[in-house]
Amino acid sequence: MKIAGVWICVLSLGLVLSACGDDEAESENETSTGAESSTEEAGGESGEENTESSTSETVEDAGTEEGEETEGMPDVEEDPTPDAEEEEEESEPFETTGLAAGELAAIEPGGDTVCSRGTPFRFFVRGGTVNKVILDFAGGGACWDEVTCSVAGAIFNEEAPSTEDIQAALDLKLLTGIYDNENEDNPFKDWFLIHIPYCTGDIHWGNSTKKYTDSVTIEHKGYVNTQAVMDYMTTNFPEIEEVFVTGCSAGAYGAILHSTQVAEEYPEAKMTVLGDSGAGIITDQWFADSFPNWNAEAALPSWFELPGGTVEGLTIVDVYTEIANYHPNARFAQYTTAFDSNQEFYFSAMGGDEGDWSKQMFEVLKEIESKTDNFTYYIPPGEVHCITPYSILYTPPATGPTVVDWIGSLLNADDTPAPMACEGDECDDDVWCKECKESEAPGWHCGHCITD
Repeated sequence: MKIAGVWICVLSLGLVLSACGDDEAESENETSTGAESSTEEAGGESGEENTESSTSETVEDAGTEEGEETEGMPDVEEDPTPDAEEEEEESEPFETTGLAAGELAAIEPGGDTVCSRGTPFRFFVRGGTVNKVILDFAGGGACWDEVTCSVAGAIFNEEAPSTEDIQAALDLKLLTGIYDNENEDNPFKDWFLIHIPYCTGDIHWGNSTKKYTDSVTIEHKGYVNTQAVMDYMTTNFPEIEEVFVTGCSAGAYGAILHSTQVAEEYPEAKMTVLGDSGAGIITDQWFADSFPNWNAEAALPSWFELPGGTVEGLTIVDVYTEIANYHPNARFAQYTTAFDSNQEFYFSAMGGDEGDWSKQMFEVLKEIESKTDNFTYYIPPGEVHCITPYSILYTPPATGPTVVDWIGSLLNADDTPAPMACEGDECDDDVWCKECKESEAPGWHCGHCITD
């Protein structure tokens, strides 16, 4: 594959910030400039308010209002009407957190939570109508040494987005996919959504303050930030019928790690875990290089057995098989395109040969599936990175079903669906990127179409 330009995508609930040297790409995405500016301004304002232990603001479609205090989950009341059985049955809307359906709230938990360079961490909750929750981990690169952590904002997201950024992405339909609660084909349209931004460079696993140089110190606190989200979740959702744990790019690794805590907190809930475009293809040395700097080993469950007792031999196969086999009643899956341009880039940044990435990815997913009874995967053709935030979730690839239909079977099939993958030359048939080249208004996913 010949790379025409380098796209480094930072995904935070659909606010796609692209850093690249491609002038044409910059002109196509100039509409994001205002949102990026508001992120910087919001980060500065929030820093002044971070002395308080908890801050919440709620945003409705029509504007912004001061948030209500969160409350525990109320019991669903029965219909008091004596003749209710004779009337048309309608399900009572499920209520918790004080949020109306579709209403967005930003939560700043304060305490030890923080983003990479000291700015406040915040997460977002959107109201639903059923006792089901999406726990969504944002992507946004990573940094693990003096070089990768020194390039400010280039290969990892440094700050949490503002509420205005998130609401704008939703209102302008820059963010669709699983977040589009107006799409009748979306199986999650009535679910509550908890979105965890990613601003720590540690794939949501870290708990350290690392000084790389005299001028570069990074707060790798992804694990700490997630614990604050889990505290909120267990307080406001003491019982859950069903939970979908997912994440795009770096968020995929947050999803698989923290899914084990979700399973333990909600033992009666039906849980499905989807790693979106985070296949975990790394160089032999990468875990050893990154984990000590992040103190990520401490984030692993106490029952997790490291190969050889050290992190040096850890692989993504170990992570998925250990967790999936420990939680046999849950369902686990990975999605990735055959030639994911972003994952190839990061594999190269680790010192690998990006031309080897696809072959290794196929082998790794097959190995995980062979060692578990509750894991599956879907590999359609092409190079687009991530699927859950984009409208192409509902558009069929060159081979195979739409990804939304595949997710539907993942959620509802009696047994774990069999793996699905393109084969041979058909893996090069990227209809999504072909449509990008022909479209007068290309979608946000088109930034990943970089092959000549």
